[in-house]
Amino acid sequence: MSVFPLQSQGKVESYVLNSGLQCSDLIRELHFITSPLSQEEEDYPLAFIVTIHKDLELFVRLLRAIYMPQNIYCIHVDSKATREYKAAVQRLVSCFQNVFLSSHSETVTYAGFSRLQADLNCMQDLVKSKVRWKKVVNLCGQDFPVKSNRELVQYMQSKLWRDRNMTPGVKQPASMWHRTHLQHIEIKGSHVALKGHKKAPPPHNLQVYFGTAYYALTRAFVDFVLKSQIARELLQWSKDTFSPDEHYWVTLNHIKDAPGSYIDGGWEGEIRAIKWRDQEGRKHNGCKGHYVRDICVYGTEDVQWIINLNSMFANKFESRTYPEALDCLELWHRNKVLSQATVPRDSSWLLVTQRKSSHSNSSYLTSSAET
Repeated sequence: MSVFPLQSQGKVESYVLNSGLQCSDLIRELHFITSPLSQEEEDYPLAFIVTIHKDLELFVRLLRAIYMPQNIYCIHVDSKATREYKAAVQRLVSCFQNVFLSSHSETVTYAGFSRLQADLNCMQDLVKSKVRWKKVVNLCGQDFPVKSNRELVQYMQSKLWRDRNMTPGVKQPASMWHRTHLQHIEIKGSHVALKGHKKAPPPHNLQVYFGTAYYALTRAFVDFVLKSQIARELLQWSKDTFSPDEHYWVTLNHIKDAPGSYIDGGWEGEIRAIKWRDQEGRKHNGCKGHYVRDICVYGTEDVQWIINLNSMFANKFESRTYPEALDCLELWHRNKVLSQATVPRDSSWLLVTQRKSSHSNSSYLTSSAET
């Protein structure tokens, strides 16, 4: 039995929009955790930026997995999402005081500047929040957590990361020069095309870095991104580059005077579990689901690899293609979250299968959660 009983996308949207439940009942029926699970977590609120455009079921399950009442969540819904999808997200978000929609929505294009702008829109909103969040983490709608919220807090406060930003990356290799040395144009909502004209050098003769689009940033660094002249000039210069979110954050984080900068960070940071096609046989044993844009969409047999790697989050999932993979990881994750709680557990926090059996689905998942 699935840990999310509404199997089709239409049923999820209909349930959220037309169930007639009061918010308190909807939150309970969807098994959201409604109290901080430890003082440690309550004292270290996190901010999350989640960019979504499809697969409402996966978004609901992702939000349920990362949600804690002391945190703050900015949801960016792509402008090109369907009307029903937007309405369902709005309905769900309205049930939480600490979850909100981004004040400005972009039409996001794969590898386009719009993807970077979506994160910046949320950052502008988050700095106005009354929640005194410590660090901000960005997610997309096909991510799912591996670490619990408590483990995230402990990891962020570890000696290595306490005062640093996490933006894994290295000096831009020659194979990636075309991304920033040649001009590109974003065809809104479609693709990014090469214009071919050579670009001017980056402002202030900055060394351009290449890395992941994912990050964990200090609040002071976010203020630097939004207010400093050098960050604004790099942003303007990046508008006609390819996939600017893969150089913008990591380049700024290598500026010595940037708050929380990590000059020698390299690829450090357990930020994502991703199976890249070109790393097959070296860093992983192959994709048990299938590849999309050379990234594995996880199948059930990939779950143990994800758990063993113990990154902050894993990418990517599809709720309808390999539902068992998401079921297994979600159940394992919720078991772990609740096992680490220092407060009494509410019965509504248990997922459907957890209520039926304390040893549900898979023995190795249960044992992993208890270790």
